[in-house]
Amino acid sequence: MARLLTSGEVRSLHDSPSWQRVVFSEFESTLTSKSRPFPCVFGVAGLKADQLRYVFLDPLEPEPLAEALREYLPAARGFGRMTSLVVFGRPGPVQNIEHYRSRFWNILDGLERMDTAPRPELVDRQLDSPSWEFCFAGEPIFVVCNSPAHVLRQSRRSTSFMITFQPRWVFEGITDSEEPAMKKALTTVRERLRAFDAISPSPHLGVYGAEENREYRQYFIDDSNDTPVCPFHNLGRSKGTAEDDKEGRVA
Repeated sequence: MARLLTSGEVRSLHDSPSWQRVVFSEFESTLTSKSRPFPCVFGVAGLKADQLRYVFLDPLEPEPLAEALREYLPAARGFGRMTSLVVFGRPGPVQNIEHYRSRFWNILDGLERMDTAPRPELVDRQLDSPSWEFCFAGEPIFVVCNSPAHVLRQSRRSTSFMITFQPRWVFEGITDSEEPAMKKALTTVRERLRAFDAISPSPHLGVYGAEENREYRQYFIDDSNDTPVCPFHNLGRSKGTAEDDKEGRVA
C-alpha cells in the first residue's frame, strides 16, 4: 500500500537519483520559485506549511489510488486548511495530450465505480450541472491533472502524469467569499496565470455552484481555450453493466 508522505518524508525515503525524488523536486521548485511565482497561491501556501501529502504510484491506476484516497480523506482536516493530495505516476515516454486526457477521465470513472459511499445529496451526478463535483468516500473533491504533454499551459505541466485532489471544503470561505483579502487572492491567481502560461487563462475557470460553471471543465485543461470535454455523462454510472456503460459514455 502506498504511503501518504510529507515533504520531509519524501526526501528521507527517496534518494536524489530516484524518479520519486526527481518529480517531487520539480514540483517543489516550481511552486516555491521567487523569480516565476506559481499561479495557485493556495497550493503554494499548502506546500510551505507542509500541509500537502504525496503519493507515488507505479502504475497510477484506480485501485491503488482508491486506497490512497481512503487513507487521506478521513485525516485531511488534521493536515491543515490548505491541504491537498498530490499523486505522481512514474515518468515514461511522452504521449500526446489526448492520451493523458483519456487516462485521467478513465481513472476518475474507475474510482467512482469502486466507491461504495453514497454521493452527498446536494452534489449532482450529472456532469452538466453547476452542482456536480467528483466525489469519493462521501467527499466532494476538486481534481486537477498535470501532464508532460502540456506546453503552452505551463501551470498544468509536469514531468510525470500527476493528479491533485483538493477536498471541496478547502475552498469554503475563499471562492465564495466577498472579503477583500479573498477577492484579492483570486485576482492574484489570474494575474499570475497570465504571466506564467504562454496562453491566456481558460475562459472556463469559474466558481463552484455558479449557474454557468461546470467543474469538470477545470479538471483537465489542455493547451487551447476550446471548451474542455469529458468522455462521460456520469462518472461511475455503469457500476459494471454493459447497458449502463452505453448510457454513461458520451457518443
